[in-house]
Amino acid sequence: MKKSAQTMQKLTPTLNAYRQLLDEVDTWFTACLQAGGSALACRTGCSACCRGLFDITLLDAWLLKEAFADLAVDIQDQVLLRCQPRLVELCKRWPALRTPYLLNALPEEEWTSMPEEDQTPCPLLNENGCCVVYASRPLTCRLHGLPTIDIGGENFDGTVCTLHPGDPMDLPERVLRWRFREVFAREVNLFRAFSMELTGGAQQELDTFIPLALLADYTVVDWHNLKL
Repeated sequence: MKKSAQTMQKLTPTLNAYRQLLDEVDTWFTACLQAGGSALACRTGCSACCRGLFDITLLDAWLLKEAFADLAVDIQDQVLLRCQPRLVELCKRWPALRTPYLLNALPEEEWTSMPEEDQTPCPLLNENGCCVVYASRPLTCRLHGLPTIDIGGENFDGTVCTLHPGDPMDLPERVLRWRFREVFAREVNLFRAFSMELTGGAQQELDTFIPLALLADYTVVDWHNLKL
């Protein structure tokens, strides 16, 4: 079933609101890097954290696919070629895995705890270690590397990069602490709105991996009759 223009029109405000949220996250992260200076390792071209498999929401995957579709065809082909071995590997692990390659029908403890020793580069990295869809990368990519501590003091246990020469916790609290509780609540609400507009029901979770999202053809999915 092709995505109708009406469906895409419904999705646009929610997608734009999510892009705004992602921009706000980037602004916070940039402020931390400016305050940390040489004490922090994050920089253009560093892809040390872009390894292995980690789950992303369908909302993140949707933005990835829109950006991916705008790439030159030869770049798309190179990325998809890198995705194929991942698909083969995951279909061996989970024979029931079928397009659109959502993970939620699988045992949760299996896909939320992928091997940490997996050093396979993300297929979206080019030869210079840069993401080819950087402006549309998922939320988890934007947060990786620094602590996620709310302005109220709650620690959301972000994944802190071990390559930092200094300790990110030494950043000024006024910079490091941020409104994470609010941002994560907005993310949840936007995902529910997105899933309602797409499937006709407010889903709690629809998740996938980046290689799977890039290989799936979302234009032919009957989202209103989606079976997990």
